[in-house]
Amino acid sequence: MTAQRPVVGKSPWLAFSQTAREAFGRAYPDQPVMLTHELAGHPLFSREALAILAERMPPASVEYNLGKLPLGVKPDETPDNGLTLGETVRTIDTNGSWVVLKNVERDTEYGALLDSALAEIEHLVLPATGPMLHREAFIFLSSPGSVTPFHMDPEHNILLQIDGEKTMTVFPAGDEALVPGEQSEKFHAGGHRNLAWNEDYLEKGTPFMLVPGEAILVPVKAPHFVQNGASVSVSFSITWRSDRSVAEGELHAFNALLRRRRLPVGKVSNRPETQKMRRFMYRVMRKVGF
Repeated sequence: MTAQRPVVGKSPWLAFSQTAREAFGRAYPDQPVMLTHELAGHPLFSREALAILAERMPPASVEYNLGKLPLGVKPDETPDNGLTLGETVRTIDTNGSWVVLKNVERDTEYGALLDSALAEIEHLVLPATGPMLHREAFIFLSSPGSVTPFHMDPEHNILLQIDGEKTMTVFPAGDEALVPGEQSEKFHAGGHRNLAWNEDYLEKGTPFMLVPGEAILVPVKAPHFVQNGASVSVSFSITWRSDRSVAEGELHAFNALLRRRRLPVGKVSNRPETQKMRRFMYRVMRKVGF
């Protein structure tokens, strides 16, 4: 099981109101829900602060490209924007790009902001899915009109809109018509987050429009895509794993192992943390190199 990241400090900024925490508690962990937050205008999210942060981050922790992409773009067909990372952040208003800064919690100030925000909802998470594991934070910047293609993520995620507007369209997690079992198995074996897109899927999605001061809870592996509005968007994503999300990954990895050996695969339930025997079998088989 993934170890919990050490807490690095506490931010003086309150992220969520009592009303937002109550809404979160009613929806977590399985339903997307709109929340409000208090981090819009925080100095750590000024354009220059973000450019300085981006320039000191290791190359493996940044990703950026042209922003106007089809919903179903293949990872190897994503076009480069021809700029340095610092140039991209500082000129994001006009360069038509999309940027993600990964694992910003490794920076002391941003780590304190993450820890403080998660501490506000930890008492709601613990009884539902257990300890908050492998806590991470990401910052997304996108030019006007940018698109984040149809994809899924393995974490519990709250996306806080800091600047600009965007619409996130969220689809039900666990719908095998959208994400077949074999796709989940490849994903948990290190496959890319992007998913194949079909226009027929659209009727299953729910659009959530986000403006500064609003946020959305995105359940684990709920497919989604994002369309930016007419101005630059800055978003802060706070994420964590749980025994539930870890169990779901283990069970899909177990199915992949069985499928490779032409053995029957098992169903991953909506409470994967309760499938203890299959998880135990997977760990034993992995340990002995089966």
